[in-house]
Amino acid sequence: MVSFDKYNLNQNLLKSIKELKFNKPTSIQVDVIPKILSSDNDIIATAQTGTGKTAAFGLPIIQLTDNLNENIECVILCPTRELCLQISKDLNDYSKYMKYPKIIPIYGGSKIESQIKDLKKNPKIIVCTPGRLNDFIKRKKINLSLVKYFVLDEADEMLSMGFKSEIDKILDKTPLERRIYLFSATLSQKVKKVTQTYMENPLMISASNANKGVKTIKHIYYVSKKSRRYDIIKNIIDINKSIYTIIFCRTRRETKEISNKLIGDNYKAKVLNGDLSQSE
Repeated sequence: MVSFDKYNLNQNLLKSIKELKFNKPTSIQVDVIPKILSSDNDIIATAQTGTGKTAAFGLPIIQLTDNLNENIECVILCPTRELCLQISKDLNDYSKYMKYPKIIPIYGGSKIESQIKDLKKNPKIIVCTPGRLNDFIKRKKINLSLVKYFVLDEADEMLSMGFKSEIDKILDKTPLERRIYLFSATLSQKVKKVTQTYMENPLMISASNANKGVKTIKHIYYVSKKSRRYDIIKNIIDINKSIYTIIFCRTRRETKEISNKLIGDNYKAKVLNGDLSQSE
């Protein structure tokens, strides 16, 4: 059986891994961990959520940044505040017994003053959302000139959310010799454009078939006139009594209209769109 011992990881990292009950590395970890530890190549990895990719890049990067430097050595960029907090928590769990790595999250929707205060602790690794990181760069609160490792996590999601220009601005502030590790569930044309612009002879690693959905999900579609769409939605909910449903709409106005209709028809529904505050 393959174990984490084969990667020559720091004993303090191995201690954390054991406590977290990581019995054996996943497929993406087997492929990525040794490459980050021993190779100077950029990496493009296709992996679905739940395959263990945070540990795949997190464990070797923590090992590589276990030194006396007070500079930011690694930036991990991700699309949402929730993912930012989750990655930060995971990395702090991995580095529980390490001496030097300090990992902090930088994200929007919270007080900027507390994050500025955290930056004064000289973190080695920062986990960021694109908008807030650019804000800190503009304020000259973050210097990326000595960054060695740059992770783009869920790159397809970030690009589909319109963060291309933000990512460009951030990467332009990093050294040319930094290594880039890009993780994406799919290799869309937008993702390929980023890889062609910023990555040089990257290694291709796949823990899932590129541009294919998870096998455990069944896809069904119905063709309908717009006037009948709402009735079909109700029928689907009624037929599947225990269903937990997310209804995606084209506009914010439509999210409000459908939510109000469902509430009016005695369904438990809530609206979620960009008009809500972060706390809502």
